[in-house]
Amino acid sequence: MGKMDEQIIVVKRALLFGDGISNDLTFQGTEKSEASVDELEKRMAEYYEVMRRGDAEANPAYKQPIPYALLRRGNQYFTYERLGGGGEQRLHGKLSIGVGGHMNKVEGAQSFKQVLSVNLHRELNEELIINGAAESEIRAIGLINDDATDVGRVHIGLLVAIDFPESASVVVREKDKLEGKWLTLSELLGKETYGRLESWSAFAVDLLAKR
Repeated sequence: MGKMDEQIIVVKRALLFGDGISNDLTFQGTEKSEASVDELEKRMAEYYEVMRRGDAEANPAYKQPIPYALLRRGNQYFTYERLGGGGEQRLHGKLSIGVGGHMNKVEGAQSFKQVLSVNLHRELNEELIINGAAESEIRAIGLINDDATDVGRVHIGLLVAIDFPESASVVVREKDKLEGKWLTLSELLGKETYGRLESWSAFAVDLLAKR
């Protein structure tokens, strides 16, 4: 099965944002209001369905929820740089503080939170080797929506923070493609570093700086 034939989770944009109704929650950039984040998550849980990825990528009437996990250890965030070995040319030399990807349906899941958790752990284990972080808690801290770009128009980012104990270690699996390090928020806000962040990571850093 090709990547574009994968069945992924989507939600109708009109149902998610409530376009035009009194409680229209459309936003551009980041949303960190707890009430709005809770309501948007509730709508995702209620209205999500599955669709072939190739169809979803070409249909802005649907949003693909993408978990975007920030790994935090004390006051530092796990940051990785895409090296020349990776497939996505446009992202070479870019920095990211989020790990995540498309979500698939989880058979027998009791809740949307469980679907999110199962998909997120799969992504983390594909990209990283994590030790000493068994009890880490996943918390939603905000949402990212970027309708200004073609790619952003069909996705919505679920920004979650995973707090790791100080003793936890995180190592990237594909050392030819990624290089990881821990940076503080003030280091991430530094001019040179901030300028190299992928767009969603820049949104995430903006949100963290405003908290």
